[in-house]
Amino acid sequence: MRLQLALNVKNLERAIAFYSDMFATPVHKQRAGYANFEIDQPPLKLVLFEHPDAREHLNHIGVECLSEMEFKAASDRLHDGSLATSDVAETGCCHAKQTKFWTTEPDELAWEWYRILDDAPVTAPNEDASSQAGCCGQQPGKELEPQTVCCA
Repeated sequence: MRLQLALNVKNLERAIAFYSDMFATPVHKQRAGYANFEIDQPPLKLVLFEHPDAREHLNHIGVECLSEMEFKAASDRLHDGSLATSDVAETGCCHAKQTKFWTTEPDELAWEWYRILDDAPVTAPNEDASSQAGCCGQQPGKELEPQTVCCA
């Protein structure tokens, strides 16, 4: 597993340059309004959403499960403990095919638990559009505004 940190940034190109230098890691995937890094040390999936008018820098936090076994164990544990706030779903979201579910901590911070099924599908979701479309309704309890980004 590795922690995922999803941030809202004002200028995607400037943020990519900064985080590339800071972590000495090239961007893993970049699309219109979206970029992510797979950082080895510390183990981190850093996701950037270009959202100049966001009121908060933090979009959400997640945990990327790197194997089916890890994902199933986490899903079973969190669903059995009534900590999961959504059912497991397979979805196209932010330029990848994923299986995921959400948990929400007591102060309403959303945590996305997910596993990448296909990191570069031929018909990538939102390939020709901003990453702000298509998957935001999946985050439980999140009231959406136009142009809100909420998926990873």
